[in-house]
Amino acid sequence: MTNVKGARILPSVSRLWLSIGLLLALASVLELQDGLDNGLFTSVDLVKAYFARIEEVNLKGPELRAVLEMNPSALAIAAELDKERKTKGKRGLMHGIPILLKDNIATTASEGLNTTAGSFSLLGSIVPDDAGVVKRLRKAGAIILGKANLSEFAHFRGNLASGWSGRGGQCTNAYFPNADPCGSSSGSGVAASIGLVAVTLGSETDGSITCPSSNNNLVGIKPSVGLTSRAGVIPISSHQDTVGPMTRSLTDAAIVLSVIAGPDPNDNFTLVQPSPVPDFTKALDANALKGKRIGVPRTVFLNDSISGNDPFVNVQFEKALDVIRGLGATVVDPADLESAEEIVNSNNETIVLDVDFKIELNAYYQGLRFNPSGVRSLADLIKFNDANPTLEEPTNFTDQSELIESEATTGRNASFFQALAFDQDLGSTRGIDATLKKFKLDALVLPAPGFTTVPAAIVGYPIVTVPLGFYPQNVTIGSAGPLTVYPAPGVPFGLSFLGTKFSEFELIGLAFAYEQKTKTRLERKAFAAAIPKTQLNDIVGK
Repeated sequence: MTNVKGARILPSVSRLWLSIGLLLALASVLELQDGLDNGLFTSVDLVKAYFARIEEVNLKGPELRAVLEMNPSALAIAAELDKERKTKGKRGLMHGIPILLKDNIATTASEGLNTTAGSFSLLGSIVPDDAGVVKRLRKAGAIILGKANLSEFAHFRGNLASGWSGRGGQCTNAYFPNADPCGSSSGSGVAASIGLVAVTLGSETDGSITCPSSNNNLVGIKPSVGLTSRAGVIPISSHQDTVGPMTRSLTDAAIVLSVIAGPDPNDNFTLVQPSPVPDFTKALDANALKGKRIGVPRTVFLNDSISGNDPFVNVQFEKALDVIRGLGATVVDPADLESAEEIVNSNNETIVLDVDFKIELNAYYQGLRFNPSGVRSLADLIKFNDANPTLEEPTNFTDQSELIESEATTGRNASFFQALAFDQDLGSTRGIDATLKKFKLDALVLPAPGFTTVPAAIVGYPIVTVPLGFYPQNVTIGSAGPLTVYPAPGVPFGLSFLGTKFSEFELIGLAFAYEQKTKTRLERKAFAAAIPKTQLNDIVGK
């Protein structure tokens, strides 16, 4: 049967279910729903299986350190949702599906989970309410499985390796031992990549969904600022922060985005989005690239001496352009951003983020109902870290330069508003929107690594990323941090589609067409020790 254009949906009882043998590293939301609907397993079984898989590789074996905490209430919640499925039917496609949240997305403490951004300064803190996106997930019947490790404070603490937090330690990639998972949604990326959970949520200010999706062979949707609520998310900047799905397929990502998108009175930015919120699964059209005009902004973004990319990335990107042409699109190449050189050299983004972070993090701390560390401000946080070096400043992970720089700011003054206006000019007026208009384009496409995320970040525009390729065996292994390497053999990298504000529906279609044609994700598995062995048939009936 088919319910989206060109997307094959499994029949009621698929071959995959004959021995409850679905591989959880590959399982889609639709396949899991198929099994749940047919009584082949329960959501309780799913939670038990994911917990067992996390136990295998998180702090044992390869010690991937992707998951900070598992929800002690998850089994009880799953049992209630199983009962509801039997008595009333399911609420929708996320009913009974476990999801892992990045640890900057708040959940009420009564459930038993912390919300800390990876920092001991927030351990045991009591948040006033669930984050806006969590309320939507709960209403849809999703199960919060736990919290994922991340770059501490979403990589806004200092010059520290991606994927490291005081609470979680160094998260690493499942495709090569100790490879960089990228960040800041590092644990979300690693956990989704090997099926430690069905789907995950990340957040992005500049690159933090796109990059870990790229490095972990995933689909990532970085929504327009204002499509998904940031209420209850530990902030960097209300002008750039956004929450989105990180999954193993565009279909799963579209399902999750359809649940979490929408207005929230606790986040004013969401009140100007187009209404109604689309069902993003209706964008899943394998023919979506046919007749479209896709632009390639070569200047700066495809210059390895500026981007820092390994040359192999561009080799694979040129092949991707051939695929896009083969799917019926016109590739306009080059379609350069007039502002590209200025974007790379601009300091405006830093000014905006530094000012916003101090104001908004202070407000977050002050909004907590209780915080046992006593930290109530950014200034307190800096002192806390220095006073607790064993927890927060171990060898090679001591830097707090971004916190200190932000603390030195003096509010939203004329310089701040000038920087904000410059960002709009660089990213939109002479950037993405100008290029789309000049060349009559439907979207832009670039390799995910490098400076790809910056133009969209500074104006709050969307990016949809899909797997593009894997570094070859002979790639020169580089250092990414005290404990991590990048690039490295077999480590994935992605392809990003960019568009104007609230163009997610269109971008999802384009990316889906590419994903369905290439199926790049299936070309390589994680390294053997990083692949958990527990499957559903080890749990059901035991």
